[in-house]
Amino acid sequence: MKSAAISYKGHCFPQQIIAHAVWLYFRFPLMLRMVEEMLLERGIVVSYETIRRWGRKFGAAYVNRLRRKKPSRNDIWHLDEAVISIGCRKHWLWRAVDQNGYVLDEIVQARRDTNAAKRLLIRLLKEQGLAPRRIVTDKLHSYGAARRDVMSTVEHRTHKGLNNRAENSHGPLRKRERMMQGFRSPGGLQRFISVFSALRNLFVPPHSKRSALATHIHRIRAMAHWKTVTGATA
Repeated sequence: MKSAAISYKGHCFPQQIIAHAVWLYFRFPLMLRMVEEMLLERGIVVSYETIRRWGRKFGAAYVNRLRRKKPSRNDIWHLDEAVISIGCRKHWLWRAVDQNGYVLDEIVQARRDTNAAKRLLIRLLKEQGLAPRRIVTDKLHSYGAARRDVMSTVEHRTHKGLNNRAENSHGPLRKRERMMQGFRSPGGLQRFISVFSALRNLFVPPHSKRSALATHIHRIRAMAHWKTVTGATA
């Protein structure tokens, strides 16, 4: 079913500016005040608080209209967890990416145990609709226990250094976390990463297409799709 068109009714700025501001904030490791300054350089006077509200209001709507990669039984899921500071308290960001670095799902959780790993696997199975050929993790024992309960027939490989693909995918968010000096709430982080990773999935080419020309073409197509999704083509 086709998604309803996004309404910009009641906003004094045109949709092209709103979409561009949201793209800048979620696509690059930029603080809101930096986006405000970049827009000012183009003669667009808008406060960083307004940009924050645009991101919260329109970010999820944009993501819901973005095309997603179709799951395959030949997929390999790379799972990893990273500690995140939220309000000076330790939380864990559980992440799953496929063999091409495409982010499949992310969950912010307060624990790093079997129940947390099981929740990630259950969500992945529900969203993907089928199990992968293999899962690859670090040596955290919780993954093995969760796999036996949720997908016992799926092959599981674990080895130090084998899961670099998932570990490396935390890098862009790490840069943002250092700039923002932590996130304020688990819900705020969950909302942010859902948009942040969706844009990364759209604009970053798969590992199999990393030549200069392939990357250039991929990003041109991604930008065209983004403008169609946001209604910023006019």
